[in-house]
Amino acid sequence: MGPLQGIKVIEMVGLGPGPLCAMMLADMGAEVIRVDRPGGNMFSGAKADLLGRNRPSLAVDLKHPDGVATVLRLVEQADALLEGFRPGVMERLGLG
Repeated sequence: MGPLQGIKVIEMVGLGPGPLCAMMLADMGAEVIRVDRPGGNMFSGAKADLLGRNRPSLAVDLKHPDGVATVLRLVEQADALLEGFRPGVMERLGLG
């Protein structure tokens, strides 16, 4: 339980400050769902993925229309979307 209890956040896994921010939000009680690439991400090893604590992960193929539809359904129910891609990437994926 924490100050962000009841807040739902969708995290598009990437590099940089995004995973740290999502970890801190989850530590404060927010429900954070990670959207990974199929096969996980480069930090998916149990000992190496220190920033992945306190949140479940969902592997989605964002280059397939069904994967995009899945993420759009998740975002409809969320309070926030966290992504750290380069400008224009979310738009190219159909998630902008």
